[in-house]
Amino acid sequence: MEIRRALPQDIRELLHFLKMRSKYAVLLVFVVSLVIIEKENNFISRVSDKLKQSPQALAEANVTEVSPVPAENGSLASLQELDAAFSQLRSHLNNLTLQLAGDGDRGPRRHVLLMATTRTGSSFVGEFFNQQGSIFYLFEPLWHVEKTVTFLPGGASAVGSALVYRDVLKQLFLCDLYILENFISPAPEGHLTPFLFRRGSSHSLCEEPVCTPSAKKVFEKYYCKNRRCGPLNITLAAEACQRKQHVALKTVRVRQLEFLQPLVEDPRLDLRIIQLVRDPRAVLASRMVAFSGKYETWKKWASEGEAPLHEEEVQRLRGNCESIRMSAELGLRRPGWLRGRYMLVRYEDVARAPLPKAEEMYRFAGLPLTPQVEEWIGKNTQAPHDGNGVYSTCKNSSEQFEKWRFSMPFKLAQVVQDACAPAMQLFGYKLASSPAELANRSFSLLEEAQPSWVT
Repeated sequence: MEIRRALPQDIRELLHFLKMRSKYAVLLVFVVSLVIIEKENNFISRVSDKLKQSPQALAEANVTEVSPVPAENGSLASLQELDAAFSQLRSHLNNLTLQLAGDGDRGPRRHVLLMATTRTGSSFVGEFFNQQGSIFYLFEPLWHVEKTVTFLPGGASAVGSALVYRDVLKQLFLCDLYILENFISPAPEGHLTPFLFRRGSSHSLCEEPVCTPSAKKVFEKYYCKNRRCGPLNITLAAEACQRKQHVALKTVRVRQLEFLQPLVEDPRLDLRIIQLVRDPRAVLASRMVAFSGKYETWKKWASEGEAPLHEEEVQRLRGNCESIRMSAELGLRRPGWLRGRYMLVRYEDVARAPLPKAEEMYRFAGLPLTPQVEEWIGKNTQAPHDGNGVYSTCKNSSEQFEKWRFSMPFKLAQVVQDACAPAMQLFGYKLASSPAELANRSFSLLEEAQPSWVT
């Protein structure tokens, strides 16, 4: 009877511990209570049954059991079994609490999604999180999904792709990296793959113990930049994700903010969404360089005026701008499920003041900005010359972000302004009314950023 009276006190201590540790305590208390009550009922029932048996029956029942106590002492054995099981359950729940809420020294576990489109500076901004040692950062993991699963634009297929992307994101935030094995081609063998897209863009995948010794005669399509590593061991990567305090992902393949509501409301996640946008005129100019083959018609029309500009291409541009605008409008409306978890950021503001914007994004995410991040920003935003290649993250950012306006033909800028006017107005991008105005550096194409963009 003394043992049974002592158990509720342990339970109360456990529940008090959980309550003080995280905002998920209320949910965990409910779950813990149900589990413990069920465990107690099961074991007490077994104790009662054994106590009703005769000593001879107890001895027969325990012939095959390994127990340090005599078989005839059924009551003591059962109570010890109950105590051991309860201790094991309490330990398991304590570990679960630490996983969900983080320990007291490190704070709660955060999940950050950098949501953008191609050529908006997302690789550069993503490095703000990649450089933080306590963050497990993944660069474009949905690339594999897009390459494996074929979706047609618009209609049910667009919804289907959004749902697949969302579900894969959820598993990745939970450190279930095995989900990618369904999409990596060729399929990993024994959880090993040399084909994880842009592995070298994630420090967490190129440091020990994930960086295993390199293997001879193994072709690494995607490799670590600064050290030789063997094929990626997805199990080691998943374990590294669990050990890191926070998780951040960068993707240009998610545009419909509304589909992310289940992730925001998932009690296992503490998700913060940063939507990065850029002047659509600059985006088009950058894409015409980075994806030259896909924009041959645009280039010929802009330079020669001979080839007609197909209406479906203009419609595609308009559709892209509209999807970005609608997601941003949803976030800025501050629906209850998204309040405090959405931030709109313009690339131009980051380029003009990278460190203050990094501090603002970290503050929004509830993360500490480390000296390593500050040092990286200082080194990679004051480069004397433009970085090597269109994918470089090393640039003189304050000079480069408006470089496009001095080389873009005005008639091309007009097409973008006509197709994307609502989005440009929402994001504070001014329209140019003449070639002279477009190329006039003293004429700012940016309105001041709005404080309301952080919700």
